[in-house]
Amino acid sequence: MSHANEIGRIGEEMVAKFLRSRGYIIFARNHHEKYGELDIVAENRDIMLFVEVKTRKADSLMDPADAVDRDKQQKLINTAGAFLKKAHHFGDIRFDIAEVTYTVDSCGEYHFSLNYIKNAFPSDALMTE
Repeated sequence: MSHANEIGRIGEEMVAKFLRSRGYIIFARNHHEKYGELDIVAENRDIMLFVEVKTRKADSLMDPADAVDRDKQQKLINTAGAFLKKAHHFGDIRFDIAEVTYTVDSCGEYHFSLNYIKNAFPSDALMTE
């Protein structure tokens, strides 16, 4: 596994723990459909969250959420639609972005922080296959 993949996995695990601590059940992780991948799908009562996790070094030129541009949003919407069709979920949904940033101190230790963005983009364009 590459260093970037390992850092991404740590970021996703941090977000999953964050969601579980708030009463969400992790329904799926790294779920693939023909349109793309859903990083985390979580559920709490009648709401299903589709969470895109972006992990970046703290001094990156771009904020992690900026990587979720219009094209990526549409891909996530289409992927979520395919997922929902199979899951038979008819309740509310929400698209969130979890920005995980990290620094490395002088001892080589990694320090992670989380900025969680609820309703990062609208789901009204949700289309099923």
